[in-house]
Amino acid sequence: MAEKNENVIFVGSKPPMNYVLAVITQFHNGAKEVEIKARGRAISRAVDVAEIVKNKFMPDIKAENIQLGTEEIQTEQGNKLNVSTITIKLKK
Repeated sequence: MAEKNENVIFVGSKPPMNYVLAVITQFHNGAKEVEIKARGRAISRAVDVAEIVKNKFMPDIKAENIQLGTEEIQTEQGNKLNVSTITIKLKK
């Protein structure tokens, strides 16, 4: 069974600075790495969050891994949709 990672930030429709604060808080609480996850239209916001953290607040942070993918979701009408996903792993 895979270990559950507590240091995951799911990016949605809130302003980017809300997620930046969440990432910085995770690092200040002792996390060595934090994953930023998003899908669909929130992907660009997730990239913004990672860049703001790296360039403005914590220059010692590096983007260790970036994974792109596709999830298949089912609509209320029963149709299947493909939604793009991104996972950005930031590491101290």
